[in-house]
Amino acid sequence: MSFAGKNLRYLRKLRGYTQEEFAQKLGVKRSLIGAYEEERAEPKLEVLEEVAQLFKLSLDELLLKDLSAAKGSSYLEQRRKLKMASSGSAIISFVPVKAAAGYLAGYADTDFLDELNTFTLPMLAPGQYRAFEIIGDSMLPTPSGSVIVGEKVEDIEEVKSSNTYVVLSKQDGIVYKRILKNNRAKNKLTLVSDNPIYEPYAVATDDILEVWKALFILQKANTVQRWDVNQLAGMVNNLQAQVSTLKKKLN
Repeated sequence: MSFAGKNLRYLRKLRGYTQEEFAQKLGVKRSLIGAYEEERAEPKLEVLEEVAQLFKLSLDELLLKDLSAAKGSSYLEQRRKLKMASSGSAIISFVPVKAAAGYLAGYADTDFLDELNTFTLPMLAPGQYRAFEIIGDSMLPTPSGSVIVGEKVEDIEEVKSSNTYVVLSKQDGIVYKRILKNNRAKNKLTLVSDNPIYEPYAVATDDILEVWKALFILQKANTVQRWDVNQLAGMVNNLQAQVSTLKKKLN
């Protein structure tokens, strides 16, 4: 009995891919992915080889093992053991932009998290850390494509006003912003961009799923935008005006 169709569905959902995204990665039509998953058609060998390479599996595992059930002996469990073997260092799971949509659904799913690539930084003490790739110019001068390494905030009460955080919310997904706390409306937080052309906005605490305190910013060399004195002065003036306006509103 072949588990190919069932395993393809399991692996696709594990990564948070839509059928269309999965089809593009495998170089086939979306309708074929549906046929494979519903076991109306058998995947061709070249498709199976592509899946095996993508998920670091052998063809035997892909065809003969039910990956969604064989937790004790599956490749996922083996990967978990390998990660735990280096428990002397703080392990950082990396969430690239392409996995952001899947992360919203799988942020609490250990199987999904085990599929993320990991790395370590020697300066980190034991704790729970995650790294997020950010895209866009809302936090300039931090450039698009930077990776924010954050430490898990277990209680929103621990958030310190004006510090930067990665926030996962039901409405907005993953965003990197400064947080301002409202002493009067404790059920809301104000998220502020470093780039003053973006307006601050409020988010309900009930909508927030995770908060990660930004500790380090990893970025490619020569990607930091250069600013002249006039640009910097203009940014400072705009930020000061925004902060003054927000303080008046909050108080």
